[in-house]
Amino acid sequence: MIHHIAVGVGDLAKSRAFYEKALKPLGYGVVMAFGEGVGFGRDGKPGFWLYGWEPPAPHLHVAFAAGSHAEVDAFYAAAMAAGGRDNGAPGIVAEYRPDYYAAFVFDPDGYNVEAVCLGG
Repeated sequence: MIHHIAVGVGDLAKSRAFYEKALKPLGYGVVMAFGEGVGFGRDGKPGFWLYGWEPPAPHLHVAFAAGSHAEVDAFYAAAMAAGGRDNGAPGIVAEYRPDYYAAFVFDPDGYNVEAVCLGG
């Protein structure tokens, strides 16, 4: 339902590198870049933007849709390998709903980033 979201980051190059690695297992990549902006998405459609805005916003949460539990697991592994910090390992989050399978990491600016798969 979200058309796009833009996030201000403190170090555009560092955040771009993090998200390129963390989002790859979900099938997202850089589809547009110009000036201080980098747009991630699929099929040439950017939906998640990073901007070198100063200072970055203090709080943000974004959840990326995953197609399977394996994609959530791969996102978590890739994000951690890319320098993310754990904020919730992959698993069912029953308090949200019984089939809510998700993983949470903090990105280089401390934003809470999630990958979620509903169902199996």
